[in-house]
Amino acid sequence: MNVRLPRKAREIRIDERLCKGCQICIQVCPHNVLAKADKVDNRGFYLPVVVNLQACTVCRMCEMECPDFAISVHEDK
Repeated sequence: MNVRLPRKAREIRIDERLCKGCQICIQVCPHNVLAKADKVDNRGFYLPVVVNLQACTVCRMCEMECPDFAISVHEDK
């Protein structure tokens, strides 16, 4: 009998050079893993931050919807 364990993220990387703070990744995440930063970056953008990595199921919606390819989800093996 094959039992599939739930997928877990090891890390979510946000490339601050590519991200323009559009917040799409925050909006599409079904598990509220990401949130808007409290402070603006040096370009004046509120970037996303990881607030609940344990809730990530590696659906990769944030990766797929990011128009700038600024976010990547790395799965625990």
